[in-house]
Amino acid sequence: MLLLLGLCLALPLCAVSLEEAGNWGDTSEQVGLRVPRQVRLLQRLKTKPLMTEFAVKSTIISRYAFTTVSCRVLNRASEDQEATFQMQIPAAAFITNFTMLIGNKVYQGEITEREKKPGDKVKEKRNKTTEDNGERGTETFRASVVLPSKDKTAFLLSYEELLQRRLGKYEHVVSVRPQQLVGRLTVEVNILERSGIAELEVPRLQNSGHKGSGRAEDDAGPPPSTVINHNETFAEVVFKPSVVQQAKIAQNGILGDFIVRYDVNREQSVGDIQVLNGYFVHYFAPKDLPPLPKNMVFVLDSSASMVGAKLRQTKDALFTILHDLRPQDHFNIIGFSNRIKVWKDHLVSVTPNNIRDSKVYIHHLSPSGGTDINGALQRGIALLNDYVARHRLEDRSVSLVVFLTDGKPTVGETHTLKILNNTREAAGGRVCIFTVGIGDDVDFRLLERLSLENCGLTRRVHEGGDAGAQLIGFYDEIRTPLLSDIRVDYAPDMVEQVTRTLFPNYFNGSEIIVAGKLADRAKDRLHVEVTASNSKKFVVLKKDVPVERRWVGSEVPGGPGPKGGGQEDPSHLERVWSYLTLKELQSSWLQSDQEQDRERLRQKAQALAVARRFLTPFTSMKLRPAAQTDTLEATHGLAGMSAATGPETVTQSLRRTHLQPGPAPKKPSDPRIKISKTSADGDPHFVVDFPLSKLTVCFNIDGQPGDILRLVSDHADSGVTVNGELIGAPAPPSGHKKQRTYFRSITILVNKPQRSYLEITPSRVVVDGGDRRVLPCNRSAVAAGRGLEVTVSAGANVTVSIQDTAAFVILLHLYKKPAPYQRNHLGFYIANGKGLSGHCHGLLGQFLNQEASLTEEAAGLGKNPTDPPVPEAGGRSEAVLKVKGHRVPVVRKQRKIYNGEEQVDCWFARNNAANLIDGEYKDYLAAHPFDSETSFGPGTARGL
Repeated sequence: MLLLLGLCLALPLCAVSLEEAGNWGDTSEQVGLRVPRQVRLLQRLKTKPLMTEFAVKSTIISRYAFTTVSCRVLNRASEDQEATFQMQIPAAAFITNFTMLIGNKVYQGEITEREKKPGDKVKEKRNKTTEDNGERGTETFRASVVLPSKDKTAFLLSYEELLQRRLGKYEHVVSVRPQQLVGRLTVEVNILERSGIAELEVPRLQNSGHKGSGRAEDDAGPPPSTVINHNETFAEVVFKPSVVQQAKIAQNGILGDFIVRYDVNREQSVGDIQVLNGYFVHYFAPKDLPPLPKNMVFVLDSSASMVGAKLRQTKDALFTILHDLRPQDHFNIIGFSNRIKVWKDHLVSVTPNNIRDSKVYIHHLSPSGGTDINGALQRGIALLNDYVARHRLEDRSVSLVVFLTDGKPTVGETHTLKILNNTREAAGGRVCIFTVGIGDDVDFRLLERLSLENCGLTRRVHEGGDAGAQLIGFYDEIRTPLLSDIRVDYAPDMVEQVTRTLFPNYFNGSEIIVAGKLADRAKDRLHVEVTASNSKKFVVLKKDVPVERRWVGSEVPGGPGPKGGGQEDPSHLERVWSYLTLKELQSSWLQSDQEQDRERLRQKAQALAVARRFLTPFTSMKLRPAAQTDTLEATHGLAGMSAATGPETVTQSLRRTHLQPGPAPKKPSDPRIKISKTSADGDPHFVVDFPLSKLTVCFNIDGQPGDILRLVSDHADSGVTVNGELIGAPAPPSGHKKQRTYFRSITILVNKPQRSYLEITPSRVVVDGGDRRVLPCNRSAVAAGRGLEVTVSAGANVTVSIQDTAAFVILLHLYKKPAPYQRNHLGFYIANGKGLSGHCHGLLGQFLNQEASLTEEAAGLGKNPTDPPVPEAGGRSEAVLKVKGHRVPVVRKQRKIYNGEEQVDCWFARNNAANLIDGEYKDYLAAHPFDSETSFGPGTARGL
């Protein structure tokens, strides 16, 4: 049996190109011109190996992701066929295992040292694919096998990565590209963060329209059939589309990335430090600090190869970036080809005139000539060094070069090592270089080393996409430096083999991570000290962190326990330390020019990679026959979740015991959900349910367009205020009213535990809890933070949960072709008000935690006043309602709620609820949407 394995990872095995692997059809077509195209397509489909299952499961523990991909393929043809499995994985990930099952034979991957042959040079970077989203780099794993007729095969791939924080979010990307419709397709992502999960979101599939695959117009928000469950520390996201749903996304199979983004709650001292089984990981991401001034030189390639869209989009992006510079920043512009063209001979301050003049200069740059990379970099660094030398700045600042090119050095110094040496010597650790490679012809290897050796970052911008938007996204990562010259120190007698502890800059929205081993496990506290520069201050942070012997989850039943010989299973923190250490060894190896140092670093990295089962440029993977088994499930014991078996067990145990998913956000709510009768909906019509008395009371409020009604007012106690603004509409021709009023917006002010604002309209939800977010109502989405959780069910409703205090559901009433008297509006329902205090007020709030009774019988009233009221023939049954000490005449009525899906019987209070509500209508008018003052009981000032 022929076995082909292509990893694009410098493995000593036979690689199969994507084009070859995709040619599954019968090419021996003798009468091709006579066979209709539709028939030929059916013939190819008939013989194409069928993918019966494609499943991805990721377990993320403290930002470290363990991912396993399993795929089953069936050969339906009457002859042998080549079955190919390929998977795009993040460029920063390490493959840890690969297993194949063919019939009842198992072939398991083994990570070994890569044999170094005479004259052989290790590839310094793996092959990149261009089918990634923006600046995210991906690599392709590919394996092929010649599968006998009617036989089946299964592939298992495991890889690990440490998620990087960018723009305030961690992003986990799963490639879903089966290239055909799959009977069982599942993506499951489990997240476990002991410090708390914040701002969890699942956007629509990215690149689902790539390569001509169509995307339905309604494919917005989370992909169809996505279910999200989470509580404070655990989240589960499952994407399980049926074949029909897959076909709606793309007729020939999904081609896209399934993405989960989130952040964590964090303390703002020395950061989050986790200790387990003799290892520690330190996460440091401060915020709310004043930004440092930036000294920036933008170096733009204007050679002939930049002609057309590349230069045009780059110019547009620079125009946007220039307007984003802060008044305390200084900048300059360099255009280069075979000549170096400098806008000014020195850095200038950010003023309207300078911004205008720089834009004019950029606009007139025209593409011509070659590419003098060395000369442009030398000139840009010299400008920054001269500026810093001449201005003994009182404020600390950071000096940055943003270098953009689409090619290779063709003019001036063209030798790579000399360019790197010249740049490193000129920068001297004082200037950080951020490089952007545009297109597929760029010398990305050179740009990567330029940034790596000069405290910067590098990104690739693809020609096919919006280069301008990608460039702006890259700039956003470095637009706000908060700290410089960061140093992280630990008690020297307590730690060993610590990863990098010196960092030149820290940018808002990113994160600094340090890992190491504990030298002395007997001590119960770890001393940590962080020093850094911030504007005019020198920051020193100190803390003694308790050392936990084992983290919660490791001791629950089924969790990883000690192995034989006293050894313990590798924890996720040990994997993080191994990952960071290996990455740093690779970086040092890339930067080293001394053969002796490179060999020493290679051997050290190779030994660690083999020990931890990481596939790297220094290791290789070989498939070897394993013990026979009858089922794919049995091979999980061979392949494992990853090289570390603990994470899966830990999350299952935690989910079973401590971390059952909480009430929100769950599967997108059904618009007819039976949440509570207590509501304000329609004209507006108010309904109040008294469950203990088995009574339902209703009333109308005839307000004026523009009025803001206070619905719930509990600002002084639980910290919750809900207001609703009215919009007017003409009454129907047959109606008795002159006009109708509906809720055009619902605003919620939450003051505990932190202040947050929420505005809901029929078209969007605005959440402002420190970071402003806008969620469109036509897309399903989830947002969480500051104790506030918001779930949008596309076109149906919005659920708002405030810790354990309250839960509200806002129904969306939308019309495709509204009549003159119809308006898109909202309905407000109190799903849970148990956490609101006894002092709660407002048109609805005053009746919470209250009871009511019918005290007098009237004509037609049954023996039991709580029986559902049934109007007498030819008349209206009346009674007297007693509530909150008020005696109110009421009549029997029926009212439709839940978007008209249910009709309730209620006792109706006439005359704008006179005598039923405290005070008068005008007492419930708010001055502005977030007004929290009330006429009843304690209030606060009207200010926001």
